[in-house]
Amino acid sequence: MPAVSWLLVALSSATLAMSFALLAEVSSKVRAGDRALALGWWILGSAATACGVWASRTLAQVALAPPLVEPTSLLALAGTWLLSVLGLGVAFALARGVERRGHRLASQAAALAVLCIGLSALIFPSPASWLTTEGLAPLGATALACGLAFAMLRRAGSAGESGREMAIRWGAAWLFGLGITAADLLGAHPAMMAVGADDLPLAPVDVRINLLLAGFGAMALSLTMLGAAIDRRLRGRTNELASSLSEANTRLRDLAMRDPLTRLPNRLQFEESLADLLARSDDSKTSLAVLFIDLDGFKPINDSFGHVIGDSVLCEIGRRLKSLVRDGEAVARIGGDEFLMLVDKPASEDAVAALAQRVLDALVRPYRMPNGLDVELSCSVGIAVHPQHGPAAKLIANADAAMYAAKGAGGATYAFFEPRMELDARDQLELQHDLRLALEGHQLELYYQPKVDGRSGQITGAEALVRWHHPRRGLISPGLFIPVAERFGMIGAVGSWVIEEACRQIRAWLDGGLRMRVAVNLSMHQLRQEDLVDRIREAVRRHRIDASLLTFEITESVAMEDTQATMRAFDHLAKFGAILSIDDFGTGYSSLAYLRKLPAKQLKIDRSFIADLDQSSDALAVVDAVIRLAHALGLCVVAEGVETERQRDILLKLHCDELQGFLFAKPMPARMLTFWAMEAEEPQERDFRPSLYVDIDHESAAMH
Repeated sequence: MPAVSWLLVALSSATLAMSFALLAEVSSKVRAGDRALALGWWILGSAATACGVWASRTLAQVALAPPLVEPTSLLALAGTWLLSVLGLGVAFALARGVERRGHRLASQAAALAVLCIGLSALIFPSPASWLTTEGLAPLGATALACGLAFAMLRRAGSAGESGREMAIRWGAAWLFGLGITAADLLGAHPAMMAVGADDLPLAPVDVRINLLLAGFGAMALSLTMLGAAIDRRLRGRTNELASSLSEANTRLRDLAMRDPLTRLPNRLQFEESLADLLARSDDSKTSLAVLFIDLDGFKPINDSFGHVIGDSVLCEIGRRLKSLVRDGEAVARIGGDEFLMLVDKPASEDAVAALAQRVLDALVRPYRMPNGLDVELSCSVGIAVHPQHGPAAKLIANADAAMYAAKGAGGATYAFFEPRMELDARDQLELQHDLRLALEGHQLELYYQPKVDGRSGQITGAEALVRWHHPRRGLISPGLFIPVAERFGMIGAVGSWVIEEACRQIRAWLDGGLRMRVAVNLSMHQLRQEDLVDRIREAVRRHRIDASLLTFEITESVAMEDTQATMRAFDHLAKFGAILSIDDFGTGYSSLAYLRKLPAKQLKIDRSFIADLDQSSDALAVVDAVIRLAHALGLCVVAEGVETERQRDILLKLHCDELQGFLFAKPMPARMLTFWAMEAEEPQERDFRPSLYVDIDHESAAMH
């Protein structure tokens, strides 16, 4: 047995291991979706792997020195390399069409093993000696090494990325390299015995040429391995970025399609669900229903307990509503306290009505607050059924119109859509459009209703009431267009105009020698505006008037709806010098402790009590108690809605401070009020001025 160079044997084994690893790496790349990229790796992988196997065989031949064969010509070496490339190319091509990874790896293992055995046979002078019992040992070692190596590779994956997978993969590669090297050593002994030591050729093979060629092969293999590693890293990074992008897109779609608080679908996803239900049905007459749900009195919960508590209530409402629908149906939150419910194929309108009643019953159940208090809510439900109540594109709008009808009926009920509701909704849209033009076109005007002193009969001021001179509809009272302004977010602009115009008129009266205090109504929408006091202060400064000539009235119910906003606005206005008044007192549920804290100086008794004053002992008792209470709190009392002399006389006996109503004057333009106020400079005691302006009908003038 000739001497063996174990260093070259180790290099041969390492080169084989790298060839095996590259084979597994290229296998996955050849099956890539990009055909051009797969073709490139197929060509490069075949050439590089063949270089590695061929280099390992050359190193093995030199390692078994003195060589057992005569020097091989360069043409023969090139031929064997070309056969190696073609063999591996065919193996990769066949593997690309194999679907199951186990079969694919087996075919590549067989190709690599056959290539190694074929090239190893070149080492020996008599390949026929391999057919002996001892000569079959290399074949067994090769088969065993290939089997074990690819069994390990199959568990790790052909291109594993984790540390464990990479360790198994390289372990399989080294097992293959050592197995083939063992086969080389086992194959060399019987071949030498068959040839005989004396028959060995004396001319040595040019070792330098062999080593140089083997070096080139190993270098090509190494560079390809490096490129494959870089490609794997880039692909992994690309996959991570693609995964991150996909996750981000999913999150963005979720944000775009879901309410962030309740995690219910929003309006956009609700409309998609509605369209999907219609698209899945071939019958254009397929029945479905939309319920528009709006909470009654939710705002006080938010303002009294804070938005955190309010948000928890909304989440609970979402859970209750979701429990009422079946699979395939939808519940969505589309606004602050507005929800939609989609019902697929309801049995009848009675079934939809029963569901609406369950919604009312579910939401009216008390909500337990963290502090142990129970809060009760109600809701108004509008129902639109397809196709009875219009096309699918108008279902939500029609359900919205029906909800407003339910709310107009007092709330805590449901209403089905009716064609007249659509007309009402269209009319409101037209009014909203015209109101925007009215603000720009000077169609609004302030009318003023005087207040008189109960003792002297002299005018003490006037309440400003906005009117709209519509070019087609004539004079429109605020009872018609103020709700439209509130619904479409225009009440702030209207309120600002009223304050500005009142200040301008006070200045005009002052310039004419008339000092008139003007009362202006404030809505809850205005109280919630952060810049309300700043705008009032700027209007007072611009028109050079005394802030005490302005009285701001807020209804009792509004004052109790948002106590924090009311207290904040009243404090700022009082410090500014304006007079504050509680309007429509007696219609709400005020807390006396809260009223004591408000810096108000005036209290107005609601007209409903004044109307029954001379007929109802209960109304008389209430008015008497209110006047006594107000005086005890240091408040001036104004009775509005005084229409008869009998009502006037009773109020005077009860020591009411100021009176306002049709008995004295109806609302009138500023010019008419000027004449009315200056008709007598020194009126006799209780010689109340009669109404001089009677062109406005009783009903419209009574509406603020």
